[in-house]
Amino acid sequence: MISTIRTKNLEFMDMIKYPDIDIKEQSITFIDGESGCGKSTLLKLFNGTQSPSNGLIEYKGKNIDNMSLIELRKDVILASQDIFLFDGSIKDNFKEFYDFREEKCIEDKEMKKYLEISCADFPLEAKCQTLSGGERQRVFLAIYLSFKSKVILLDEPIASLDEKTSIRFFEQTIKYCKDNSITMISVCHNPKLVQMFGENIITLRKEG
Repeated sequence: MISTIRTKNLEFMDMIKYPDIDIKEQSITFIDGESGCGKSTLLKLFNGTQSPSNGLIEYKGKNIDNMSLIELRKDVILASQDIFLFDGSIKDNFKEFYDFREEKCIEDKEMKKYLEISCADFPLEAKCQTLSGGERQRVFLAIYLSFKSKVILLDEPIASLDEKTSIRFFEQTIKYCKDNSITMISVCHNPKLVQMFGENIITLRKEG
C-alpha cells in the first residue's frame, strides 16, 4: 500500500523524539501512550500546525516543508481538542466553516447525516452556545468530517463520551472513512478501544 504519512528522525523542540512512522493510505491508526509523550503534538506536526526541530515528514511522498500549508491542511484536517464554534445554530456553524473554506455549504440532509455519524443527534436549529462541552465537541467533529479530507486527525475525540457512545462513534466514523477512502489517525486514551478498532497502533513513550 502507498504511504500517506511517513516520518524519519522526527523530534519536537529537542525534547520529544518520535519513532519512525509509516501510515498507509486509507488505514485506521490509533496513537496511544502516557500523558506528556507527545501524542497531540504529533498530530499538529502532521498537518503543519507545529514545526519539528529535526527530522522529516512526508505526505504522499512529498516533504511537507515544500508544500503550501493551505494545500496540506485541505488534505490533512486536524480536529483538535481546542473546540471552536460560533454563536448561533448548528446550521449557522456549518455555513460559517464552509464560507471560511470558500466552498459551497452542504444541504441540511447532509448536515444531519454527519451529526448522526458523530453521535450528535441534535436539531440543526439548536444553539451551539447552549450545548455542553461534550455536545459541542461532537458538533465540531461532524463539521470536520463533512469536509471529506484525504486524512482526518482526531485528537481525543471521545474524551467526554461514555464507553457505549464511544464505541458507536468509532464504529460509525471508521465506516464513513472506509466508505470514502479517508485515512483516519486518532489519539485515544482508552486502551480497550485502541485494541478494538486500531488496524495500526502507535504507542509513544517518554524519553528517560
